[in-house]
Amino acid sequence: MTQALHTPPRTPEAPPEADLAALAARHGLSVSGARPSLPRYVRQLWARRHFIAAFSTAKLTAQYSQAKLGQVWQVLTPLLNAAVYYLIFGKLMGTSRGVPDFVPFLVTGVFVWTFTQSSIMAGTRAISGNLGLVRALHFPRAALPISFCLQQLQQLLFSMAALVVILLCFGVPVAASWLLAVPALVLQFAFNAGVSLIVARLGAKTPDLAQLMPFVLRTWMYASGVMFSISHIMSKHTDAPSWLTSVLQANPAAVYIDLMRFALIDSFRGSQLPPHVWALAAGWALLAGVGGFIYFWKAEETYGRG
Repeated sequence: MTQALHTPPRTPEAPPEADLAALAARHGLSVSGARPSLPRYVRQLWARRHFIAAFSTAKLTAQYSQAKLGQVWQVLTPLLNAAVYYLIFGKLMGTSRGVPDFVPFLVTGVFVWTFTQSSIMAGTRAISGNLGLVRALHFPRAALPISFCLQQLQQLLFSMAALVVILLCFGVPVAASWLLAVPALVLQFAFNAGVSLIVARLGAKTPDLAQLMPFVLRTWMYASGVMFSISHIMSKHTDAPSWLTSVLQANPAAVYIDLMRFALIDSFRGSQLPPHVWALAAGWALLAGVGGFIYFWKAEETYGRG
């Protein structure tokens, strides 16, 4: 009798995981925040396309809401950057020599590069800078990097209006080739969105990436012919290996910049483009766009946790 009274109660054994999974399935339960399949994820993202567009427009409107000049800064900022680059590189360093229509050449390069640079920088903070939204609402997290890229595309379109005025003021005629700017921008947007998705996943776990990225982008800019003609500069360095010119011209930022120059500036000839330039542009867009999307999707259930 005494032994029975002092025997501790037996702890019930936890049911095996297989039984728990079967129990959850029987009652229609699923893991909270679990990653959906890739096709379902794409459908969820498409269903929220109106949110993506509205969010990007709202961010663009609020960006300069505290400035007295307001949305004028959307055009003024890249123009001031172009003016600084013209003074330093065009005049002091002489990169304008041998490059016809250098001002349109430079402004086009600055505007197109700014689109890529701003998209990637915004993507770096897309998750880590919006944790309140990520934790409060359930939606495909890819909507955030994509919406920031769409915001930068809208800003580029404002800048393109100023670019058209500059082209006309410097005697560049309107031509049918200007229509080629549309597919070039579509491919560049796909590339920018893919890279933004990659850095958004990396930045979600490593916030220090936002501090490192400006140095990476600045180095990339100097290697992309934003302020100078790659083919013209490399022709002066006869001791440089022949493959170096091909590598510089094939880097994605240079490809999209050269395509826009070819479309808009009549003095920028096809001979200045790398071989198979449209295939290169489509390849970079496909590789970054699809690869970046899948890479981001694989970590969908980890965003906003921990």
